[in-house]
Amino acid sequence: MRRRALLATQGRALLAATLLPAPALAQLPGRPFRLVVPWAAGGTTDVQMRAFGDALSRHAGVPVVVDNKPGAGGMLGPQALLHERPDGTTLCQMAVSVLHHAILSPRPAFDALRDFTWVIGLTGYLFGVVVKPDAPWANFAEFMADAARNPGRRSYGTSGIGSTQHITMERITRARGLDWLHVPYKGVAETVQAVLAGQVDAAAASSVWSAAVRQGSLRLLCTWGAERPPRFANVPTLRESGLDIVSESPYGLAGPRGMDPGLVRALHEVLNAALHDPAHLAVLERLDMPLRHMDSAAYAAFAQRQSAEDREMFRALGTRIE
Repeated sequence: MRRRALLATQGRALLAATLLPAPALAQLPGRPFRLVVPWAAGGTTDVQMRAFGDALSRHAGVPVVVDNKPGAGGMLGPQALLHERPDGTTLCQMAVSVLHHAILSPRPAFDALRDFTWVIGLTGYLFGVVVKPDAPWANFAEFMADAARNPGRRSYGTSGIGSTQHITMERITRARGLDWLHVPYKGVAETVQAVLAGQVDAAAASSVWSAAVRQGSLRLLCTWGAERPPRFANVPTLRESGLDIVSESPYGLAGPRGMDPGLVRALHEVLNAALHDPAHLAVLERLDMPLRHMDSAAYAAFAQRQSAEDREMFRALGTRIE
């Protein structure tokens, strides 16, 4: 049934591509697009965004350049938008950690809700915790129990302070009263490599680990969605591990502040066609990433709502980025 649903979606995507309104194309800049990815090459977001960029190039008829700007917990990409013209040629992947930075940092580099134009919501992540295949823990409940018995002796890596992975692990830490070491890296691929190299016990990461888990070179202890993904139906969720937590971290694309509304509408049309392109949908399926399309208004409203919810959560946790 999942395969039939995917084929139906692909068919609708092909039809949408052929019917992309000429006025929308006419309002586009007509110059190459630059997609800023604030994470290292090789990670889940990078793989997805490169497939999306290929699809966008086909639908817009111009080259698309993917520009990786890793570091600072994913904040270098959004900061780059502050210095770009609002002409629609430069867009940045906007993780939920962008909202976290604006809330948690005592000296935020930007106001996430005012300094960007939220253009389109794209997808979300399948997160999970992975360890080496010879690790002594069969599941996440065992890993937490071991950490409780050995305070300060277990470690986990994430793609940066303030990232969704870090914040979710922080929620788990507070819920269970655990004392373990957090090690931030520049991206998810680097985090997973740290596990394989024995630098940390576990990685809380998005699904770039999928192939390695299926091949047996990593062990998946839990996933973070509301339900078990079909590809990993034998792995418990956080809820099944005794934690009332669901984490998907939807994301999309934003541009500089002050973009013309007509340009935003035109961009949304072509970006939506690229989102539903069959080749891009196949990559989402391979990475177990859900389709989370939001138009510009819905995406901006999501950012407002998520920011308010996260502010309350951080106040309860007492969390700040120093």
